Parts: sequence; structure tokens; C-alpha cells
Amino acid sequence: MIRRFTDHPASVNETYFQHMGMAFGFGGRMLVGALACFVHGFFPWLCLTRGSDTVRGLHHRMVTHRVVHTPPVLTPEPRAAAGD
Repeated sequence: MIRRFTDHPASVNETYFQHMGMAFGFGGRMLVGALACFVHGFFPWLCLTRGSDTVRGLHHRMVTHRVVHTPPVLTPEPRAAAGD
């Protein structure tokens, strides 16, 4: 059961609490961007680029700077040549 809380964060090289902090940060930024989109819908002269700037910034932070932890590839040890 505990692995459900740790497997995904470990796959992106974070602890559970680091991952929680990142997720909350992203969620907060998305809320601000969403609110700006709603304001823009009612008042088209306001928040002209906030929504798209938020999406671009989050994409840059999440996708282009992602460090995925991959387990090492195990390679067989070289065999000694006959007569060695």
C-alpha cells in the first residue's frame, strides 16, 4: 500500500513530500491561470496573455526540465576468451 504513495514520485526523482509540493505549486498556478481566463472571458481587454503564459510556463517547467529516474541497465560481464 505504501508503494502507491512513493512509486510515482520516485519515478521523477522526488520524495512524496517534494512531489506533493510540486503538485500543489502547479495546481495553484493553474488556478490563477484559470481565473485569469474567466476574467478575460467577461472583460476581453483584461488578462490578455495570462492564461497562455501560465500554460507555457508550466509546460516548460514540467516537460522540458523533467528528469526521469530510470533504473540502470544491467549488462552481462564480459566473458574471458578461451585460453586466458
